[in-house]
Amino acid sequence: MGEHMDEYAVPLDVRFHDIDGQGHLNSAVYHSYAEHARWCHLRSLGVLPEDLRAGGVGPVLLESAIRFRREVRAGQTLQVTVAYEWGEPHRRTFVLRQAFLFEDGAVAAEMESVCGLLDLNARKLITDPRGYLAGLSPAAHDAFDGGAR
Repeated sequence: MGEHMDEYAVPLDVRFHDIDGQGHLNSAVYHSYAEHARWCHLRSLGVLPEDLRAGGVGPVLLESAIRFRREVRAGQTLQVTVAYEWGEPHRRTFVLRQAFLFEDGAVAAEMESVCGLLDLNARKLITDPRGYLAGLSPAAHDAFDGGAR
């Protein structure tokens, strides 16, 4: 199994327009919440979307699976966590593990995604996404590469 980094969490209030016909959080919205949490985490490390674009790189979601554990309704607050799992050095992909937690810590859902960084010119995954992200800011270096190599 790969190396893990500490978990990051961001609170999100469940909005009424995110609710489906059954009165609970629409399954597609989990992806939006997860992406929001991922970008909040990168921003907290000083990594901005424009930094990635300027380098000709963009994040890509290659696969995802969500396990729904408890019903989520409008007006509730979720903590959406982000944790990276890195594989072998210079592996092109990495795993993001995210949890959707109620305020009491109960798990509403869990999401596992396989991601990479796409070279926007060559249209291929870059070889070392961990190293690339670690090179974008001192905080990203500490978070993604601190003692890993």
